[in-house]
Amino acid sequence: MCVSRQEPLIQVLDAAYRHWTGQGLPAPAHLDPQQRLDWLHTQAPYSLLAHDGAADPCFTYVNECALQCFKYPRERFIGMPSRFSASELDRAARQALLEQVSAHGIAEGYSSWRVDAHNQPFMIYAGVVWTLLDAADRPCGQAALFWPDRQRIGVLA
Repeated sequence: MCVSRQEPLIQVLDAAYRHWTGQGLPAPAHLDPQQRLDWLHTQAPYSLLAHDGAADPCFTYVNECALQCFKYPRERFIGMPSRFSASELDRAARQALLEQVSAHGIAEGYSSWRVDAHNQPFMIYAGVVWTLLDAADRPCGQAALFWPDRQRIGVLA
């Protein structure tokens, strides 16, 4: 999908992340604002995704790294209930994490199992989940960042 069509969503994720952490999403410092948005969507070495605020939330955003991890085509991933990102065995723990985020705005430093499109498990590391905010600072969903490789946590190049 065209990066320019994703820019407003990435900006919402970044602004909410900054609201909860005091800093923007991790990215190389030398990028200008437009390059940074493109990098977050297409080149970030971590997964970035979001779901809406529905009772059974559905994915609204996914970057390229997350698509590689989950092995779904973008058109199938967007709109899919986000509970399907975890196996049935891991959904209760995932739900507890989301409830913690709803109560506190953010949760950091978790690792857990997720499942891809072929129901194969994979591990996520150093996860951060935060509440997305609309223009009036009302909760409107949640976003997540996770690293697919423990040895590369924090490495942006």
